[in-house]
Amino acid sequence: MLNKLIAAILPVMPQKLIWLFSKRYIAGESLTTAIEAAKKLNQKGVLVTIDILGEFITTLDEAAKNRDEYLDMIETMEKENIDGNYSLKPTMFGLLIDQNICFEHIRSIVKKAAEYDNFIRIDMEDSQCVDLEIEIFRKIKAEFPKNVGLVVQAYLKRTLSDLQDMTDMQSDNNPVNFRLCKGIYVESPEIAYKNYQEINEHYLEDLEYMFKNNLYPGIATHDIPVVEGAYQLIEKYAIPKEKYEFQMLYGVRPELRQSILDKGNRVRVYIPYGKQWMGYSVRRIKENPKMASYILKALLFRG
Repeated sequence: MLNKLIAAILPVMPQKLIWLFSKRYIAGESLTTAIEAAKKLNQKGVLVTIDILGEFITTLDEAAKNRDEYLDMIETMEKENIDGNYSLKPTMFGLLIDQNICFEHIRSIVKKAAEYDNFIRIDMEDSQCVDLEIEIFRKIKAEFPKNVGLVVQAYLKRTLSDLQDMTDMQSDNNPVNFRLCKGIYVESPEIAYKNYQEINEHYLEDLEYMFKNNLYPGIATHDIPVVEGAYQLIEKYAIPKEKYEFQMLYGVRPELRQSILDKGNRVRVYIPYGKQWMGYSVRRIKENPKMASYILKALLFRG
């Protein structure tokens, strides 16, 4: 109850206090700190995906600024020879303001990544965005078939149907690339599963569909039962290691990450950075209120 109370009042807490917790899960505010984090992970044999924090903007000037920041970030990351790709949220580019402008911004970012034979992951946001983001993904994939992927959320009741609908983009030489996560946005029980076990079951159901249909899954989880379930499906369908990867958040369960890596699996870590870190931090803690205890420890015990 105490953890849930802390999570509920986070938005009004001093940002310096929140940062004591957040710095474990965010590379920093600058591109330099993201590069440092990425290089350290690459040295351990871990791939990365880089994300500039920010979402649900209110002006198109912000959208253009965010586009330019992404283009500059890709140029810099490629020059630094980072072994990884990039993730973005469409609401950061005006999805809910002007869909055509949002599409053009994201297309320009994918085009930049394609110049380096690299890849952009379109993150999935809350339910009002799902159809719009699938539409953007379809349009961009038609032009850049090897350079764009999408996130799907297992807790949404529509997800398996969405996967089935998008399988038409599949080809033997170019599997559709999805990151499968549980989902963190607050949705109504009419459209989203709420029970922990039920979400896990549907996660593995979605993953099994991907394996059976030769889709490429990014298995994004920190949940040991889901990891074990994924191992069983990989063995059941004899999936080669180059046809899937595990994905985890920066700073979360490094011991589990290492155990997955030690089994010879490809692992990718999502590295967020940027000045708009507060909203990301609040969502992370609300997703798992137990994390709130770290705030108390940081406040009471230095380090």
